[in-house]
Order: sequence, then C-alpha cells, then structure tokens
Amino acid sequence: MKVTVENTNGLNKDLKIFIDKETMNSYMDEKYEEIKSSVNLKGFRPGKVPKEILKRQFGKAVFGEVLDKVLKETSTKALEEKKIKPAGQPKLDLKTYGEDKDLEYVLSVTELPKVEIKSLENIKFDEYTVKIDESETEKRIKEIAKNQPNFKEVSTDTKAKKGDLVSLDYKATVDGKNFKGSEGKNTQLTLGKDLFLKGFDEQLIGVKKDDQKIVEATLPENFPEKELVNKKAKFNCKILSVKQSEEVKINDDFAKNLGAKDLKDLKSLISKQINDEYKNSLDQLSKNQILKEIEKIKVDEVPENLIEEEVKILSQGMSEEETKKNKKSFEEKAKTRIKTGLILNEFGEKNEIKVTEQEVQAEVQKQLRMMPGQEKMVMDFYQKNPSALASLRGTVYEEKILNLIKEKGKANKKQISKEEAEKILKESHKHDHSHGEEKKNTKKKSSTKSAKEKKSVTKKTKSKPAAKKTKKVSKK
Repeated sequence: MKVTVENTNGLNKDLKIFIDKETMNSYMDEKYEEIKSSVNLKGFRPGKVPKEILKRQFGKAVFGEVLDKVLKETSTKALEEKKIKPAGQPKLDLKTYGEDKDLEYVLSVTELPKVEIKSLENIKFDEYTVKIDESETEKRIKEIAKNQPNFKEVSTDTKAKKGDLVSLDYKATVDGKNFKGSEGKNTQLTLGKDLFLKGFDEQLIGVKKDDQKIVEATLPENFPEKELVNKKAKFNCKILSVKQSEEVKINDDFAKNLGAKDLKDLKSLISKQINDEYKNSLDQLSKNQILKEIEKIKVDEVPENLIEEEVKILSQGMSEEETKKNKKSFEEKAKTRIKTGLILNEFGEKNEIKVTEQEVQAEVQKQLRMMPGQEKMVMDFYQKNPSALASLRGTVYEEKILNLIKEKGKANKKQISKEEAEKILKESHKHDHSHGEEKKNTKKKSSTKSAKEKKSVTKKTKSKPAAKKTKKVSKK
C-alpha cells in the first residue's frame, strides 16, 4: 500500500491510496479459498470446485466483498500511518478498481486540530471545604429526633387528643350491609393527620381505651368497589389503645437505633452528611471554573463540519427563520463547546483514561436511587436507548477527566462556613440565571431546543476506523 497526502488546505487533506493488483489478487484468492468449501455445484465434490468456475459464477459478488474489506482496512491504516484523527466521516472517491486491476482511491478527510494541554496541569480553581458548626449538627439531630415519634400508652381514662396514636379494630357497613374490605384489625392512626379517610380520625378525638365508637366517612373516588364510591359508610370501632408521644431522648441508645456506634459517632456522621450536601454543588463550581479556563485556551482552527453538526443540535426544534436569526451566536457557542471537548478528550487520551462497564452501571444505579418508584421505567429507558447509555458513558468519561485535572491543577483551598457556602451557591445560581436570561430570544424557544441546550455536546474524538463517526462526550 502506498499513501500520499495531497491538496492540504488547513485541516482538510486528501489521502491518495494505491494498492497494486498483485495485492488485490491475493485478497481475491483468499476469498475464493474461503468460499470453496461451502459451495455445492453439480458435477464437483465439495471443496474441489476450480477457481475459474467460481470466478464465472461468483466473481462480481466476491469482488464486491473484497473491495469493501480492503477499503475499510486500508483507509484505517492510511489514517494511522499519517497520524491523522478524522473529525467526522471521511469521503471516499474511487479512481481505479476492478478484477485483476490496481486499486486507487482518494480519502478526503477533515483532521482534528492539534490542541495544547500542558497548561491544564497548572490550571487554577477554587476548592471549598465547609466547616460545619457544632450547633448545626445538634440542630439536625434534634430535627431527626422530632421526626422519630416515641409513643407511650396512657391510662384507660385518658382521652385521645390531636397528635395521639390510636389503635383500633373496626367493622364497616354501607346501608347496613358488609362489603369487601370492610374489616380492619389493629389499625393505627395518628389523630390530625387525616391519612385514612377524610374526616375519619377527627371523630376519634376524645375516645378512651376500650371505648366503642361509630364513625361515619365517605368512601373515596379510588375505592376498589366502584359501586360504593362516594357512599357513606358506618365504622363500628373498638378502641384498643391510646398512646401519646414523648420527647425522644438524644443519647447513645438513640444514636444506636440510627445505626451509629454512639452519640459522638452520630454527630460525626451528621456533620459529614451536612458537608456532603454542599460538597457536590461546590465541586461543580470548581469544575465550572476549570471549564471556563479551558475555554481560554487557543485552538487555531475548529473543523467546519463539526460546527455545522453542533449548530443543528443547538437549533433543533426551531423554525428556519429563528435558526437564521441565531446562527452567529450558535456558531460561537458550537466552537466553544467543540474546542472544550477536543481539549478534554486529548487530555483523557494522553492520560489513558478509560470508562469501565462497572462505572457505567454504577452511574445507572445512582440515577435509579434518585428516582424511587420509577426504577423499572429508568432501566427500560436505558435498555431501549443505547444512545442514552452512550451519553451516560460520556458523562462518566468527562467527570473522570475533570477530576484528574483537579488533581493535577493548582487548587486555591478555602474553608468556609455553611452560611458562606449558601451565599456562594446562591450568587452562582443568580449569575447563571441572569446569564441565561440575557441569551434568551424574544421569541419563546421550543421545549426540544431547551432540552438540547441542557445536554452536553463536547466531542469525544478517539482515533477510530474511517467507517465510524466521532462520538459525543456529554458535558454537564
């Protein structure tokens, strides 16, 4: 194979690739040997069909398969030989080809620009740790204790009041008749919460242990027996016990019930929990600073085909008129995103950052935990949408890159109070919101456009066979 680079114009290059007919014929012979054993022709034993007969019978089909294989293999080798990483799908133009002929073709490719990443190792950013005051920890523990009611049974002559826990058995009727689900045993109701049937538990205020009480309530719209919906039912209630809440004592036993070793350990765990609540948001601020610094790194030229592709994504769901109106701002935004993606990806490749299947699945599990009750829906979504899983992989990839940049960079470490953290995050949110408002058009954008803007489109640009397109790396 002979490869020459021609018509170099910036990032655009033409690779002229030549394979002599002897090499092509050897590929053809290999294919004929491969199919010989599986061909059944009348008058010939399996594996004994002469090549000339095979050529007459299958020549065109065999050449088509061989040509496709050679083009894929040689185009990939040519790009690797010339150390060219393509930005998008190269165009292939056949010049000379055919059975018993040389193969010559031109591969027109837009090359990814060379980017400088050395400065990333000295990148500056703020790194925050939140100092949690002991009073904040104690306040949180008191809130937990308040939400862990401790009920104690009262004497038989004590009347139930709002906030008490009443246990009861009941039998219900509608128009004097029993119905399915009309009996309940040891039903517990906290008076005043109105969680059973509307207006039911307020009728129990004033009852004592061993009382009999008739309670009337309307059966709701979602009652399983449709013919009884909105009908008034009578509940004959036998009061089993009345319990009043006691203040929970915050001590070692309380801490152990929550899974801690003792109260000191619980305070340490709660302090860390409060810190972690701010850590993720503050870490994201640090990463945003890094991304802003990356945007300042100069890249001489950004491939036009990538800009066009990105503009299409940014303008998706918009009218043609609206797209034209915003074309310039979209192109600038596209250049910034692509440039950032190229730099991040180059850093990732140089540092051999990989994403394992376990890391992708861990990210899926994290999303499942964030959507309790909707786990099956989320799993189905990723199983049916490979592109969504690829995007998630891109998110993990970029996260690992940014974490390594943080490790190598120059952190300006700041210890701040909880109040200062809240102020910083509030200011950041306000800035992001006002920045977004400035960029809004007078016309209302479609929901599709809005969703696309939230989604990252920095490009993952590992060198791949020419037949494959560059992948996208999702950016938060």
